[in-house]
Amino acid sequence: MGGKKMIWKHLTSKEIGNLDKSIPVILPIGAIEQHGPHLNVETDTLIAEYFCHELNKEIEQEVLILPPLAICSSEHHMEFPGTLSVSHETLIAYVKDVLSSVSRNGFKNIIIFNGHGGNQAWGSVVVESFGVKNPDCNLAIMTWWKIASKELFDITETGLFGVGHACEFETSLLQYIEGNNVREKEIVNGPVTTTFEWAAADLIRGSRAMLHRSMKEYTSNGIYGDPRVASKEKGKRIVDAVMKRFVPMIKDMKMPLEKK
Repeated sequence: MGGKKMIWKHLTSKEIGNLDKSIPVILPIGAIEQHGPHLNVETDTLIAEYFCHELNKEIEQEVLILPPLAICSSEHHMEFPGTLSVSHETLIAYVKDVLSSVSRNGFKNIIIFNGHGGNQAWGSVVVESFGVKNPDCNLAIMTWWKIASKELFDITETGLFGVGHACEFETSLLQYIEGNNVREKEIVNGPVTTTFEWAAADLIRGSRAMLHRSMKEYTSNGIYGDPRVASKEKGKRIVDAVMKRFVPMIKDMKMPLEKK
């Protein structure tokens, strides 16, 4: 490959055809949705794609990155301007077709890398349903805040409801990744409206049961958490924590086509 970055859309047909087919292929998925008054609507997609490109830098030639899927499941944000959403049914069918195309190219180790909470439900369905029909594939879905949840607990300065959406973590990441796109003067706290004790949750603290609420019902300004304690330095700590876990997980996926 002569040192070329392993980005699917930047390679030629011949170059892709000559690749080692045990190389893990990653599909970044995110969202186009409101992120309060201070972050742009591509935040989730930008974060997912950033982690994947950092992975490409760390283990170049050992991973292949697909173009990101940006418009995903954001129905719960539709009361805020700028949000775009696709139904679960459409996403499941579309992504399964993408994965099938990757598999037909000979790649069998495939990862969906997720940057948006609303993608977890349908993403799990894709992994299970595609996996059952394609037993020759090793398919996983990884979500950035889950793969390093223990380390992220040590980084957060806010309690329950502090890291949810356009929050301490996402704002810190954007300040580190693309600081010019953060509207610093617009950063305010998110006035989170609580429901039941058993439904209380945020990115790194799970609830005991799922209760549906739209984002507008949780917060009037689109922020779920407290971005006032965000910082560029904290963003770097988050990136380092996630990458420390992400790299070995992807290396685990690079195996012979026969499952271990």
